[in-house]
Amino acid sequence: MPAENATATQRLYDAGAVLLGKLATHECASGGPCLDLPWPPARNPWNTAHFTGGSSSGSGAAVAAGFIPAALGTDTGGSVRIPAALCGVAGLKPTYGRVSRYGVIPNSFTFDHAGPLAWTVEDCAILLQCIAGHDPKDFTSSRRSVPDYRKALTGDIRGLRVGVVRHFWEEEGNTAPEMAVAMDNAIDLLKQLGAHIGVARLRSRQDYNDSKMVIQRAELVVIHEKDMRERLQDFSADFIGRNLPGFLFTAADYVRAQRERRRMVDEMEPLYKQFDMLLTATSTPAARLDELIGSGFTQKWENPTIYTPFNVTGGPALALCIGFTENGLPLAMQIAGRPFDEETVLRVGDAYERATTWRTRRPQLTPGVRAPKLVAPVEQQADAMNVDAATRVTVEEAIKRAGLTLNDRQRALLYRVAPAVLAAVRRVRGDHPWSDEPANAFFFDGEPH
Repeated sequence: MPAENATATQRLYDAGAVLLGKLATHECASGGPCLDLPWPPARNPWNTAHFTGGSSSGSGAAVAAGFIPAALGTDTGGSVRIPAALCGVAGLKPTYGRVSRYGVIPNSFTFDHAGPLAWTVEDCAILLQCIAGHDPKDFTSSRRSVPDYRKALTGDIRGLRVGVVRHFWEEEGNTAPEMAVAMDNAIDLLKQLGAHIGVARLRSRQDYNDSKMVIQRAELVVIHEKDMRERLQDFSADFIGRNLPGFLFTAADYVRAQRERRRMVDEMEPLYKQFDMLLTATSTPAARLDELIGSGFTQKWENPTIYTPFNVTGGPALALCIGFTENGLPLAMQIAGRPFDEETVLRVGDAYERATTWRTRRPQLTPGVRAPKLVAPVEQQADAMNVDAATRVTVEEAIKRAGLTLNDRQRALLYRVAPAVLAAVRRVRGDHPWSDEPANAFFFDGEPH
């Protein structure tokens, strides 16, 4: 039990909010839907056989179901926006430093954000107004003044320059045809509302994912190092498979990834000058839970998400509903903006919602109906002898260096994902001149960089 409230929680209390309780999340905000935990995975209200997205899974589900008007979540690689997208609600990852993280159990010091999920973009703006602002207890907290976010919701987006990042969903990943159609319709509507549409191009999703995963997993194993050394068996298989690879990284890997992240942040500046906001799709519609359980941790490495680029570059990003599949599952788009320009991001999202009828549609909840039963899959084992010799040497040296004692199952989980992890390390560029600084969070002026 915490001895005090997190700053964001306390600010909601101070504003008069009624806090009803805590909602489901993945294990330590870094697991996935699984059955080897004391609590069950959250269910999607639109179809309880399907995933809510995570890690703020209960927040997305509870808002979509109408149990609560709004909730908080955390976002290290999409964990506010993913459940918002899959559950058909609005979810905002603010700029890094805009909302205090004090009192939030850390996942990654470099990428953690706290933000609101709500039924509408306007409600997200109301929550952000309460929780945003400098907090001396959070070393990364920005001293910038907090604007009136609700006042920014004018409904008028005429003249705004929208950069559409089409390659994120048309060239990378497996985008559902219904998502592609919904995105085209959403872009057409923004154009009708007076926005100027252009094409923006960023790096590949893979580039952002590689740097983010090296940095985040290295930081996470430091945060949970004592428990992972002493009681690894108490974590779920999904958590182990996702995070044990953090022990494979060296200090050099971490610095290279942080230097590359610095380049990625700098590369955004020309786009911020060219466009007022960036627009892209979100995940494909929510998958069935029984197809995800036992496989999620490998997908994190092999299928880079469409959300991660905006954690790496630190600016605000909003997910909101743009329609539904033929089977009634939500579809969503993502609006990203310049650092500390939540006003424009919220303004565009709100204008879109006003011009559509998606917010009039709610999931049909039937009392007494049981959710489909989930069965744990047969766990795939990885044989170390089926991995190349260089990978075996790297894995075994890392286990020894970290002082880990692994049983056969835990070792198999590590070997299962090690080839994809080490491939990501090799892809992170090391051709930096000696003068390139890493993207540290160390500064004196009170503003994150």
